[in-house]
Amino acid sequence: MKKLIYKLSLGLALLLPMSACTDTDFLEEANPNELSTDNFWKSIPDLEMGMVSVYNTFKDRSILSTVEENHRSDLTYPGWGRPNTKDIYYLQTFNSASGAPNNKWQALYKGIFRANQVIEAYERLAPTLTSETEQESANLILAQARFFRGLFHFYLHSSFNKGSIIIFDFVPKEEKDFYQKLQSEDKVREFFLADLQFAYENLPAKWDDKDLGRVTAGAAAAVIGKSYLYQKDYANASVYFKDVIDNYGYALTDNIGDNFSSQTEFNSESILEIAHSLNYKSEENPGAEEQVSTNLAFLLSPVGGYRSVLPSLWLIDAYRHEEMDENDPRNYFQDEDGNDILKPYSLRASYSLAFIDDSLSYYQAPPYHRAKFNNKETAYYRKYTNWETGTTELDINPTQRSGINIRVIRLADIYLMYAEILIEGGTNEAGVAEALMYINKVRHRSALKMIGLSSGGEFSGQYDEQVYSAEQVMDHLMYVERPLELSLEGHAIRHLDMRRWGITKERFQTLSLEIYHGVDFPFIDEDGKKVTRWSSVLERGEHPVNSAQDLFDYREAAINFIPDVHGYWPLPNSEAISNPNIN
Repeated sequence: MKKLIYKLSLGLALLLPMSACTDTDFLEEANPNELSTDNFWKSIPDLEMGMVSVYNTFKDRSILSTVEENHRSDLTYPGWGRPNTKDIYYLQTFNSASGAPNNKWQALYKGIFRANQVIEAYERLAPTLTSETEQESANLILAQARFFRGLFHFYLHSSFNKGSIIIFDFVPKEEKDFYQKLQSEDKVREFFLADLQFAYENLPAKWDDKDLGRVTAGAAAAVIGKSYLYQKDYANASVYFKDVIDNYGYALTDNIGDNFSSQTEFNSESILEIAHSLNYKSEENPGAEEQVSTNLAFLLSPVGGYRSVLPSLWLIDAYRHEEMDENDPRNYFQDEDGNDILKPYSLRASYSLAFIDDSLSYYQAPPYHRAKFNNKETAYYRKYTNWETGTTELDINPTQRSGINIRVIRLADIYLMYAEILIEGGTNEAGVAEALMYINKVRHRSALKMIGLSSGGEFSGQYDEQVYSAEQVMDHLMYVERPLELSLEGHAIRHLDMRRWGITKERFQTLSLEIYHGVDFPFIDEDGKKVTRWSSVLERGEHPVNSAQDLFDYREAAINFIPDVHGYWPLPNSEAISNPNIN
């Protein structure tokens, strides 16, 4: 699928009907070398090529808006140098003219436009197909196109204007067609669920290896389940999530790091994944639409990258203090004398963030040899960087590129959402035992101490031996399990979680009162010299000597955030200005 996406020309799905410029017959002659709707969309290969352009749209970085969406949550800090920042998403001062909502809106509707072209072409072509094989092939293409049209409308519904957005179920033919009215959020939901349901009923559970990366019935079920959960429709969400869990062969990977690596793409845990590659388009600018790599690693990494996205202080502290199962051999390493030593951090913490004093290597060396850990920076995102395969991000040529696939939905996310369903958001005590079982599946994978009672537990190992109420399980999901397991992942997972739980304002206010400081880390460098990384290990509390060294987050966000203003992206001013039917 990667090769198909990257080798074909990706502009063909932007075709519009061509019109003659004069009455001269000569000028009205169609150029046989130029694609148009008059000489394209004539065959199943044409549909397939159009579908390629839809997949290409899915990799547009504005759709997930990973950086901006996470700056709106409690997971990230925008770049080096605390505590001052001008980032409008972190500060919660963005508005309808801001770049992120405008770019996201444009990218999603571009994807919808391309999907609609495939759908309309299918409707014209279907009656002419005579063989069963052709009909099956065309129907599979239609199911993929409707999946993406549904997904893109779902993303718009989740992101903008409290769900009241424009529905496009046709290809605009003239200028006035682009000016559509806003639809109610329930009508939008009904529309995208119909598309996703069609995809669910017509997509295969699995593709052949040559088609890895195409969307599946399991992906459709996962998105439908999410949409119901976002409405607190636990009954319907449960049906689709249980289907995902039971019927497609998905399984947690042995190592959580396999979900962020280029070496283990399209693995057993991946349900919806965006393919990237370094093998094509090297001549294109890293930010070009035609580019098939991603620049996320370059944005995150302090080793040859910009380090423009840092983990928030509370998140660093939470990872630092994750309790490990001390009976699990995965939590030990051998020192030079062959002694078993408990690792300083959990597997989940180590594969998510880079800490200066971690035992896991970082770009082929101890972390303190590779990253500077200065400017009050006490951890970096390890996720989605090329720390396993190079000594620096600059090893990749051309620079500012990465081929690591983005896993949009994975099984651990489904397990944790299903646990939330079982306790019905913290109100159903009868679901606690089974909810703990699914949470502990995720924790056991990373050799963490499991929660609840060991008696009746699925796994041997250490448990915290506490009796949990439904409300306590919900608190654990909100403030521990989901943010630490899924940090920086998916489509705005943390922001959407916080909003649907109604905790965003309170969360910013609580975190704004927390104070941290850095502790120095001395070591011997590669030349045998004594070196100290100042204030590079995060600790809770005020600095014991100098209050100017205190670290804190979200003080401006706690003041600026207004749920009705900042909970959703506003309608972009580019749409409001150009569309006379918006108001």
